[in-house]
Amino acid sequence: MSTDTAGETAERPEIEVSEEAATEALDLMDREGLDDEEAGLRLFVQQGGCAGLSYGMRFDHEPEDDDEIYEHQGLRVFVDPASMRYVEGSVLDYESGLQGAGFTVENPNVVSECGCGESFRT
Repeated sequence: MSTDTAGETAERPEIEVSEEAATEALDLMDREGLDDEEAGLRLFVQQGGCAGLSYGMRFDHEPEDDDEIYEHQGLRVFVDPASMRYVEGSVLDYESGLQGAGFTVENPNVVSECGCGESFRT
């Protein structure tokens, strides 16, 4: 929790992680020999794609000093302050199907997405 300028307690914006996403990410981290006590999945936003912004994910050995750190089902998720404004309130999920498998971000801040679903605008 944090305190706003009026002195009231404000909820920290959450990043949720589905059980499927946590299981898959922890499995991948284990295969890469990463320590899940310290390492985690970094979720970030970068310039790019036809709608202007796109998501990025990678494993980091440890968080940066200014990262927000979320823990769900044993998975640590790191989000830098610049990306946080775009992804707050999002849910990280993992889907598999006939078209392939992969991590997805269900983001309530998205105003529009490109046709391929790889980039977005807030």
